[in-house]
Amino acid sequence: MDRRDFIRASALCASAGALGAAPAAGAPVRLGVDVLADSGFAMLQGRRVGLVTHRAGVNGAGRRTADVLARAPGVRLLKLFGPEHGIDGAAKADAKVKDMRDARTGLPVFSLYGATRKPTPAMLEGLDDIVIDFQDVGVRSYTYVSCMRLVIEACFAMPKPVRVIVLDRPNPIGGEKVDGPFLDRTWRSYVGAYETPYVHGLTIGELARWAVATPEVLDVSEDVRRRGRLEVVPMTGWRRAMPWISTGLNWTPTSPMVPTPQAALGYAMVGLGCQIGGFKHTFGDQMHFRFISHQGRRADEIVNALGMAVPGLVVQPRVMGDGTQGAYLAVGDWQKFRPVRISSFMLRQTCAWLSTGLFAKHTRNDRDLFIKHFGSEAFYEDLRVRGAAVDLARWFSRWDAQAESFRTRTAPFCIYA
Repeated sequence: MDRRDFIRASALCASAGALGAAPAAGAPVRLGVDVLADSGFAMLQGRRVGLVTHRAGVNGAGRRTADVLARAPGVRLLKLFGPEHGIDGAAKADAKVKDMRDARTGLPVFSLYGATRKPTPAMLEGLDDIVIDFQDVGVRSYTYVSCMRLVIEACFAMPKPVRVIVLDRPNPIGGEKVDGPFLDRTWRSYVGAYETPYVHGLTIGELARWAVATPEVLDVSEDVRRRGRLEVVPMTGWRRAMPWISTGLNWTPTSPMVPTPQAALGYAMVGLGCQIGGFKHTFGDQMHFRFISHQGRRADEIVNALGMAVPGLVVQPRVMGDGTQGAYLAVGDWQKFRPVRISSFMLRQTCAWLSTGLFAKHTRNDRDLFIKHFGSEAFYEDLRVRGAAVDLARWFSRWDAQAESFRTRTAPFCIYA
């Protein structure tokens, strides 16, 4: 389908009216799964359905989407699919997950983070629709959106394409922050499946709409892309200015290290800054991605080095019970705050602090893994050559221009005001 056909086919994205009346001003956010339920599951009536989901795939009342669809009148839920961390969210990062059977529904669960990461034709056989219900965190390297891309590609490539339905959810960082390095196409991977800024500012539904409508985003032929079918069930009540705390929704852990919405924001803030070097995030099972420490450095040294680096960020000294010194990262001014910038300052600072040099023990695999996450090979080389003298202002200017261009290109696929 061309861009106009795609937008018509996804017209329900532009208005919640197709699946329930738009909420009054100030009404609570209703998730895509709840809007679907409000319609009596109309679009799934008589259909054979598979569901790709995880622990945080729950409705506004906290019930699993798997259970909601399994009990929905007229809906034949036949198969479940789980991403990284498994359908129950218990597996550690990068740990392979086996196929299993879901204890509550009795349905088979096919792992998309084990023997394969893309659904096979055999897995999709007998299905009319695949429903995707993931809670994302708005960051390119978080792998649920990578799983979504592979599912879309597999469904579109079936001899009789399987319709893909994305149940939309909030971007917990909100929809106004677009920040950080852009992904070089040559470095696309499972931790960087889309050429976007590190923080992309889209919901999963919007990301899916852009990916399907834009040539070369999906790894499928143009003919396959055009004949595929995507529909997005929008939320009601969500606006781009809303971070998670403004939604009125309860947070369900999306993965073991992201048990809170504060951790989701922290992942965007320091995930890249802790990829290499001496900075570490988290303390035990507390303050995930919000407490940073550096080997051999006191709390006051970290605060002095980073405290004034990013407008809107407050770097607070902390000494933990076992004597571990570090800093807690708080947001003092949300409007001024740029989430990804602190990682760049952390990388530059660790170049200054490591006497052996940041790259002294860096293998080719270390290099490649960092670039896959960070997205920019040129930045890596600049950091490697210049170290603590790297000109971050020049990189920020470049990334800001790329972010603005990305906003313009994705604007036609945004659903929410």
